[in-house]
Amino acid sequence: MLVPLTTIVIASVVVLAALAAIYLVIDRIVDDALLLVTAVVELLLLALAVVVVLVHRDVGDSSEGATMLAYALTLPVVPPAVVFLALKEKTRWTMGVVIAGALTVAVMAYRILQIWWTGA
Repeated sequence: MLVPLTTIVIASVVVLAALAAIYLVIDRIVDDALLLVTAVVELLLLALAVVVVLVHRDVGDSSEGATMLAYALTLPVVPPAVVFLALKEKTRWTMGVVIAGALTVAVMAYRILQIWWTGA
């Protein structure tokens, strides 16, 4: 369950980053489409956090397991923070913040997979 869900999370974040890159190029600010994609990413991240908490319970104590849990609990905080900044800052470079946030989520989600594959 963890691997497919994380793969879906990474794919959805790539879609968010691509949409933000298009908005950056055509000089658009945040609209409903971007907020909808961000909301979908947020729901997926909340589901991922629940799955990681349940998996971590069975893993036991390890530093890598704690890192995986910390990543999973931090991930759902990133999209709301990015949206807040994007709504407050009405310049072209707002989409740069969205892209940076999306790439941050993608890297952290991939790191969760790396930790899982090493047997945390």
